[in-house]
Amino acid sequence: MSASFEIRAASGTYTACIAAGSLEQVVAEGGDTVVLCDAYFASRFEGRSVPVISLPAFETTKSLDHIPQVITALREAGASRRTRLVAAGGGIVQDVAGFVASVYMRGLRWDYAPTTLLAMVDSCIGGKSSINVGPYKNLVGTFHPPRTILIDPGLCETLTADQRVAGLCEAAKICFARSPETFEAYLALEPAATASPAVLSDIIALSLGAKKWFLEIDEFDQAERLLLNYGHTFGHAIESASDFRLSHGVAVGLGMMAAGCMAGARGPARFAGGPSERFESHIHGLLLETPGLGPLVAALSQDRLMAAFRGDKKHTADTFALILPLSEGGVERVVLARTPETEALIESAFAQMKARYAP
Repeated sequence: MSASFEIRAASGTYTACIAAGSLEQVVAEGGDTVVLCDAYFASRFEGRSVPVISLPAFETTKSLDHIPQVITALREAGASRRTRLVAAGGGIVQDVAGFVASVYMRGLRWDYAPTTLLAMVDSCIGGKSSINVGPYKNLVGTFHPPRTILIDPGLCETLTADQRVAGLCEAAKICFARSPETFEAYLALEPAATASPAVLSDIIALSLGAKKWFLEIDEFDQAERLLLNYGHTFGHAIESASDFRLSHGVAVGLGMMAAGCMAGARGPARFAGGPSERFESHIHGLLLETPGLGPLVAALSQDRLMAAFRGDKKHTADTFALILPLSEGGVERVVLARTPETEALIESAFAQMKARYAP
């Protein structure tokens, strides 16, 4: 499948293209270009007359402490205000590239070739960069979209089962948040960790088309786009408490299961039956395809989960902000006072999630 569409956001218009061979095409333009890539793919750029900066795809790479090294490497590669930065990698490389491109000499144009399914279905559009500071995840960042995104679904053949699950969890989330009809269209594609590149290509197109709707009406996270945080408040806490041994997408999948437990505790009748049950069943099935999930979930400390949850940047001093599922499909933003009763519900949601997946 080959597809192309424009995202007409408040910050400007940019293009996403889905086509085979995109990783090599991203540097075909040549000229004043520097490549910033996942170290795994560095060999794909050998022999080209452009400087290549490679990064390990570890959570510590997207820390504020590491950013000066990347900026220094850019400067030593001769990057100027007119340089085009080309990023190739998953979400970690994207976060670093987007942030550095937004601040280096007050802004570089950049293009992006995502190499993970999660980046292909979700983070490649939207323009967000998120950088960790000390123990705090995604504490600083900017909005600076790439000019062009080139997506090659064939790269998914390099991914492990848990990396595919991570991407499908995010794609399912976006489609479910968009509308019941979009989620049913997603299910009709028979998404699974073993899906072929052709099926994944259709899933990528559907997911990005759904996310495009959110971006074009609320690029800067003031209203509708906040709904895409479904699973992330619980998920970031899970990711942190696992010392990042659970990937972001899998942690979001677990976070959505915890959010479902929270919704059920607040009003069981409003969560029973319908699209939400189909969504939960689908996410549950995906998570069961993740190798070694049980022991990692069992090792999660309730104290660390709650500490990370309390420190999430989406909360205020007096309230918790959550995105919870609706029984009729879709999600809603709920703001709850920080009370012992609310904390008990949150802690119970984590405990129920753990009981479902721990051996």
